[in-house]
Amino acid sequence: MSSIMNRTMTTPNVVEIAPEVKPPTWRAKLSRNPEWFTAALIVVTSVIVGAINPRFFQLATLFDLLHSATTMSLFALGTLVVLASGGIDVSFTAIGALTMYAITKAVFAWWPDAPFALILIVGALGGIVLGVINGLLVHRLKAPSLIVTIGTQYLYRGVLLTFVGTTFFMNIPHSMDHFGRIPLFFYHTADGLRAVLPASVIALVLAALVTWWLLNRTMMGRGVYAMGGSLAIAERLGYNLRAIHLFVFGYTGMLAGIAGILHVSNNRLANPFDLVGTELDVIAAVILGGARITGGTGTVAGTLLGVVLVTLINSVLILVGVPSTWQKVIIGAFILVAGTLFALQRKG
Repeated sequence: MSSIMNRTMTTPNVVEIAPEVKPPTWRAKLSRNPEWFTAALIVVTSVIVGAINPRFFQLATLFDLLHSATTMSLFALGTLVVLASGGIDVSFTAIGALTMYAITKAVFAWWPDAPFALILIVGALGGIVLGVINGLLVHRLKAPSLIVTIGTQYLYRGVLLTFVGTTFFMNIPHSMDHFGRIPLFFYHTADGLRAVLPASVIALVLAALVTWWLLNRTMMGRGVYAMGGSLAIAERLGYNLRAIHLFVFGYTGMLAGIAGILHVSNNRLANPFDLVGTELDVIAAVILGGARITGGTGTVAGTLLGVVLVTLINSVLILVGVPSTWQKVIIGAFILVAGTLFALQRKG
């Protein structure tokens, strides 16, 4: 009994102190959700534009933004997948232009009454074929994807302008023209104008959902992020790098082909010189959405927010009298600010 008492008296009381939980810093928050920065830029830009021109805050402006952003959003979703894998593709506009013009011209010449669903499927398949060529070249040559896709961009453009055609035409197939006129919703503004939400927005929503599911709910999506994080580690983990290369470039080509067909339908004009030159805007949108150029990161939500921001700058600033030459300046400044903040949060 005394020994027990002695041990009790001599043993010091041990009080366990839980480690202090520090609230997440702004750097940590930005690291987890980089798209919040893009959302903040959208809000600030909208408030400034709306204060200068109150007509900005109307439903018709949103419809115009969605109409303008549909093609770029499809391009951006494909670019997101490639960037997440650690690559980069600059040939998607050439793929979109070649598929849209060649298919539209062929359908109008040989089957003017072809259903739109079939035309869209053929456009997607054409884009897949051209995209898979990119993937095969990148994997076989072991060359940087930027170099490969610069080469295929010139190749696809050369094939289009040399063998397919260089003149634009407004006589597109009836089904494409009809689809471009279908409104999901419309109303008449106070000025008597008809504001229309185009049916092509459905394709954008479906593409966003499918891309999110592929990247976040499938083994292929995990492989894409793993390869973007480290090619060597992804290979040691057992991922099939050839399959991932074919998937990311084929998927990008598919979205580019669909975007091209929708572009012709919405504008009711087939022009072989359309879409070319928008590559940097698309890549800028994806980077503003939080994706790193080195790979391994990026979200669908952030990418779409980046597209909204770039479209807002390119389309809406004209309402407040900002010259078009300043649009690139503003986008470049936003990219520099975003890049600086993302670099700081990685060091924190």
